Amino acid sequence: MTDLTPELLTAAANARMPFGKYQGRFLVDTPEEYLLWFSRKGFPPGKLGQQMALVLLLKTEGQEGLLRPLITSRPR
Repeated sequence: MTDLTPELLTAAANARMPFGKYQGRFLVDTPEEYLLWFSRKGFPPGKLGQQMALVLLLKTEGQEGLLRPLITSRPR
């Protein structure tokens, strides 16, 4: 995993799920079970997959609260 910079954490905090059952939700608001399913089947390539893996790591470590104060975009 890359160093957890403020920019990386802020980007992950504001990332939204672009498809599927949880489309439009912040990644941090997607259920852990959904992210675990992706971890078994394979995260999408690129930035989205990296952000999903980071959010899952923080969720499983009980640290998802680190992301919530970094959310800057308005809910849809």
